[in-house]
Amino acid sequence: MKRRTGQDQSITRQWRPATQAVRGGTARSEWGETSEAIFLTSGYAYDCAAAAAARFAGEQQGMTYSRLQNPTVEMLEGRIALLEGAEACRTMTTGMAAMTAVLLCQLQTGDHVVAGRAAFGSCRWLVDTLLPKFGIETTVVDARDPQAFEDASKANTKVFFFETPANPTMDVVDLKAVCDIARARGITSVVDNAFATPALQRPMEFGADVTAYSATKMMDGQGRVLAGAVCGTEDFITNTLLPFTRNTGPTLSAFNAWVVLKGLETLDLRIRRQSENSLKVGAFLETRVPRMLHPGLASHPQHALAMSQMDACGPIFAFEVADRKQAHGLLDGLQLVDISNNIGDSRSLMTHPASTTHYGVAEDKRLEMGVTEGLLRLNVGLEDPQDVIDDLDQALTAVGL
Repeated sequence: MKRRTGQDQSITRQWRPATQAVRGGTARSEWGETSEAIFLTSGYAYDCAAAAAARFAGEQQGMTYSRLQNPTVEMLEGRIALLEGAEACRTMTTGMAAMTAVLLCQLQTGDHVVAGRAAFGSCRWLVDTLLPKFGIETTVVDARDPQAFEDASKANTKVFFFETPANPTMDVVDLKAVCDIARARGITSVVDNAFATPALQRPMEFGADVTAYSATKMMDGQGRVLAGAVCGTEDFITNTLLPFTRNTGPTLSAFNAWVVLKGLETLDLRIRRQSENSLKVGAFLETRVPRMLHPGLASHPQHALAMSQMDACGPIFAFEVADRKQAHGLLDGLQLVDISNNIGDSRSLMTHPASTTHYGVAEDKRLEMGVTEGLLRLNVGLEDPQDVIDDLDQALTAVGL
């Protein structure tokens, strides 16, 4: 395909994020389409046998198989890399495929990982269950304390792995402090940035080596498809991550890549409006519930740090009620907000992590993470925030809050 006129790195990297989200990575066929084309093909034809051999040997540019390259997928990877400020990006089938690949591609028996204790349930499963199966040692720390990473590091520590803000407790990690420790020790810092996306937070600007995403969330943003992404240096993506993914096959489909491309076009608009809505809803809830966990509100213990790293607070926060009975009663009383374990959607969604997203985490570990029986996580969507507030008001009243 022919790249769009002017679509070279020296120009596209000068564009501001909102422009990159619409035009970054665009490639056009000979038909000159304005909307990115979906290339639904598994394989590619060659002019001759020698050309096929040259492509497989890396001596000739071109596609060989859609488990490795696809024009639509490459456009998405180019766009995400630009938004992230990264040299390269590799997309995958889901966010968890991205998290799994980014760890296993660089670790082996005898290595050690330091991970933040507050994390999505499946990410904790990777740290607590999967990695140890391969003889990879793991230590879980309170990621809010940078010194905890320093203290847990060993001679064989290869990776720091953490989320910020963390799912679902909204713990905030000091990106610069932790990444500085990693750099000084030759450790690779891997940041799960799914809650913020590069539209609100760019960990590489604070020294992160690698960022990983569930692009299912804010990047698609409308609850349509699953996707994941990993960003890093060209060397890391090509020589460390790609050999793992090309042979294990967590390949993103062209259709899903196209849907996420369309989602990125409105990411900046959606995430900023949802952040504004989230602040309004959070301010209301703070007056009604026992405990609020919203990094955008001054009451959050890490509010100043969050706002120094993020352009806005994002649409997601958590709060606590008395117990599971009251939490489930509140959910059952909702008339507008959906009960759903997804986040980043344009619709307002709420879930009870202890019985859904973190159900598979042992109770003692859930409590260590701060995932109590009364914790609820709310994704505030694009509805009129007053309608969301009214719905929460009547549901809270129904359960005595």
